[in-house]
Amino acid sequence: MLILTCPYCGVAADETELAPGGEAHLTREGPGSDDDAFAGYLFHRENPKGVHFERWRHAMGCGKWFHAARCTVTLEVFGTYAAQVTEPPRAIRDAVSARRPGWRWRDLT
Repeated sequence: MLILTCPYCGVAADETELAPGGEAHLTREGPGSDDDAFAGYLFHRENPKGVHFERWRHAMGCGKWFHAARCTVTLEVFGTYAAQVTEPPRAIRDAVSARRPGWRWRDLT
């Protein structure tokens, strides 16, 4: 079972208390964008085998959105952090690098 700690209220919640929100750190296209950019936003997503950055909402708790870094193969959680940041905090990137030698953060926008 996937257990994530909400960075706002500090509760370690299992996946039944959370609502998934898809991939984190995307450039969100809206009105005024061209068709190709909007189609890319809607349909072209990362689906990695390994480290992935996702959006989650603490639906059965404080209700706030946050980001989580986890491995899609092992469900290992490297950390959670506020949704308002544009890239994972250094501590989380270091935690991933320590467990996955050679891994590097790359800009997903």
